Amino acid sequence: MQRTDISDPAYFHKVVDCQWACPAHTPVPEYIRLIAQGRHDEAYWVNWVSNVFPGVLGRTCDRPCEPACRRGRVEEKQAAKPEPVAICRLKRVAADNKSDEFRAMLPKPAARNGKRVACVGAGPASLAVARDLALEGYAVTVFDGEAKPGGFIRTQIPRFRLPERVIDEECGYILGLGVEWRSGQRIESMKALLGEGFDAVFVGCGAPRGRDLQLPGRQEAVENIHIGIDWLSSVSFGHVNSVQPRVIVLGGGNTAMDCCRSARRLGAASVTVAVRSGYAQMKASPWEKEDAEHEGIPILDFHVPLAFEHVDGKLTGMRFKKAQTGEEVVIPCDEVLIAVGQENSFPWIERDAGIAFDEHGLPVLDAKSFQSSLSHVFFGGDAAFGPKNIITAVAHGHEAAVSIDRMLHGEPVTQRPPPHVNLVSQKMGIHEWSYDNAITLDLRSKVPWAAAEKALASIKVEVELGFDAATAFKEAQRCLNCDVQTVFAPKLCIECDACVDICPMDCITFTADGPELRDRLNAPALNLDQAIYVEDGLKTGRVMAKDEDVCLHCGLCAERCPTGAWDMQKFLLVTTKAGAGCRDHATRKEVA
Repeated sequence: MQRTDISDPAYFHKVVDCQWACPAHTPVPEYIRLIAQGRHDEAYWVNWVSNVFPGVLGRTCDRPCEPACRRGRVEEKQAAKPEPVAICRLKRVAADNKSDEFRAMLPKPAARNGKRVACVGAGPASLAVARDLALEGYAVTVFDGEAKPGGFIRTQIPRFRLPERVIDEECGYILGLGVEWRSGQRIESMKALLGEGFDAVFVGCGAPRGRDLQLPGRQEAVENIHIGIDWLSSVSFGHVNSVQPRVIVLGGGNTAMDCCRSARRLGAASVTVAVRSGYAQMKASPWEKEDAEHEGIPILDFHVPLAFEHVDGKLTGMRFKKAQTGEEVVIPCDEVLIAVGQENSFPWIERDAGIAFDEHGLPVLDAKSFQSSLSHVFFGGDAAFGPKNIITAVAHGHEAAVSIDRMLHGEPVTQRPPPHVNLVSQKMGIHEWSYDNAITLDLRSKVPWAAAEKALASIKVEVELGFDAATAFKEAQRCLNCDVQTVFAPKLCIECDACVDICPMDCITFTADGPELRDRLNAPALNLDQAIYVEDGLKTGRVMAKDEDVCLHCGLCAERCPTGAWDMQKFLLVTTKAGAGCRDHATRKEVA
């Protein structure tokens, strides 16, 4: 077997499963430790640098980090329902508890460098680009048709999930960096925008068009049938403040869950969600489905919509076919919200502007750089590859900002310098570490909710109250500190097997070199997605093999080792952002 190259930035990054799964690669264990220490300003800063919107994401993120969390794997024999650390809600703890002094931590933008960048749309992708480039001295102008920034964060996420004050605050941090905000200016022509002499243009206008269902009765009963995302926007801006008594929501995604819960708060006596797929196949996040059902909203799966029933143009119900039985049923209703998906729409980009589109109406982009066929125009967020989520849009923004910065310095946009990686020993004594990893058996803490009679009476009352300090500390202690790595020095090892004896997960094996290593470990390594840490150079010719999959990072191997062959070293990944660090050496001197 070849020894593991732990200098490869991706190796220990993959071991920090939560960070690896996050599109923006937020250093999750780092900020959770800071929260446990009550250092909320610093925890918020770690998030702000990485994901730009900690308060927003702490309430609304799709949480790709949590299914990856190692905690859920090691609890499989301990709990009936193993659950990850509440990573997302801990992020909110940092946002809610940071001090007023946090503003002093915000960096000052560099002197203007003479380059102008336009951002179309004020959603998370555009604002991430604006933040990254404004800090580097670019003159960034953000255009949006609405009066306030935020894009779909503001228009499509209901206030009972995301208070407006949080959006205002975090968008304000970005505009406060000297970004020019052109509110109420919807771009109607790409050619006209290109004619204004911007050095680069970023398109982050989202996927603004909701899909319709052209079924029998659609036109006749049009007054009480609405496209979900348009309806949510109308609710957000106060144009809609009531609904009919009986509401059906069509669709199984997060937008459908927002629609049904909003309708419940606007006074509907009954709200029903109908989805053509099975319950398990719904695109909505599991917790979004649970929240809707907790509020008494039934979800009917395998219901294929056939027609809108009406009498003289007045909607009376919807006819469905049950996919499993073929039976047709009619569900009475007075109003229908269609939330069956979103589409990109670029009517303002002239087809002779030099930007190529594919057969699906999406721009033809380089997947790494987000550059279009017109070299100084870039796309990101939902506008790039279709609807995703906020954290993915932020990640797109970071990458597009790097591309713009490199392009405007005459460098290839598809090249990316590797991230900065650091490994620092956490040893403070023979048996003492700078971090606490006492493995608690506590199960995941529940986030408290506002009283139902209060929460359901208003569209603006925030449902989740967030963790208090004691619960936040308790939940933070469930984190296994997966970024503190077990690093092995074979030259110091005397092969006493003390580490093997003390390992609570049977992770460590000393064995003969050779093939089929996974089958010869003390505990079979069944997760092929996670590597085996292999070191050779032992005096007996054996190799040390450690299964990274279920390691608790408890440090017992390092504490027990009589020679210090094992060390606990904190891994820090600093991803590449726009600026001197993303450029080739020849151009870095320009900002020195």
